[in-house]
Amino acid sequence: MMEAEENEMKYIDMHCDTVLEWLEQEERGTKPDFVNNALSVDLSKLQKGGCMVQNFALFTNLKKEAVPEKETMKLYDMYCRMLEENRDRVAPVLRYADIEKNAREGKISALLTLEEGDVVFGSLAMLRNYYRMGVRMIALTWNHPNAIGHPNFSMDAFDDYKAADVLQRADTKHGLNAFGIRYVREMERLGILIDVSHLSDAGFWDVVRHTTKPFVASHSNAHGVCPVARNLSDDMILALARRGGVMGLNFCGDFLKLDGTNKSRVEDMVAHIDYIKALAGVDVIGLGSDFDGIQSDLEIEDASQIGKLAQALRHHGYTEEEIEKIFYKNVLRVYQNGLE
Repeated sequence: MMEAEENEMKYIDMHCDTVLEWLEQEERGTKPDFVNNALSVDLSKLQKGGCMVQNFALFTNLKKEAVPEKETMKLYDMYCRMLEENRDRVAPVLRYADIEKNAREGKISALLTLEEGDVVFGSLAMLRNYYRMGVRMIALTWNHPNAIGHPNFSMDAFDDYKAADVLQRADTKHGLNAFGIRYVREMERLGILIDVSHLSDAGFWDVVRHTTKPFVASHSNAHGVCPVARNLSDDMILALARRGGVMGLNFCGDFLKLDGTNKSRVEDMVAHIDYIKALAGVDVIGLGSDFDGIQSDLEIEDASQIGKLAQALRHHGYTEEEIEKIFYKNVLRVYQNGLE
């Protein structure tokens, strides 16, 4: 397993929505700059911040187009163009060994994910095609019920899904559908990591029941600190830890502290890490910024500033080994076990 360089803390970020931002820029008539831009993620910021692996999500809103897969294919094209134009800086991850190879060559590893698993025309054949295209992690749902299962605080059920009372409503009844159970089993067979962020609480427990390998919550925090439905309950965190999985700390202010300010502060991130460590141990904690998919007032403004969190953890008494686990080693362990 790779080690951090002396005096430099590497990190893995399990979730960003930057590809969608690039696509929307282009559709507004502006050519995306993959290397230097005003977003939270670009290749220069990733390099400056010490990024080892950045997961790039293809986020598709099922309600945006009559054929959502059309949007997914446009996003995939944008992701591929970023790779093709920057071969000297970044390379894809298709198997665990690619991460080590890219690190030796001084390149950022890009791991392709789907945020919204129901872009498969109802067919596991299309799921297999996504694997062939390089997808290695899939968030089963976003905020709409789909053919796989149900999210928490569905946007289909509430006009104002960000209202505090809605944010706190976890769905403990509606989980994976029959197709969803076949879907997650096929993901495991292929070597695609299951991501339960956004999935309903009932769906989380269905994943536990119907799968055997480690899975992830790529960008979810602790419900015990911030009681919104997007965060994981104590029982869910413990189950994830028992399975050998990992949860990525989400930088969204609304998921860090329920005070209505949407301020994302490092001290609140440390509070979640403290809580999760005391509950389930440090080995279940990772990072999942949700950069370029959140509109919070960010203290860590972009990928170049991840070191602010490492410094805060040092001041809070965390050892270098613990910080390395949180920043990259825990996620590497899951990738080593889960990527064929």
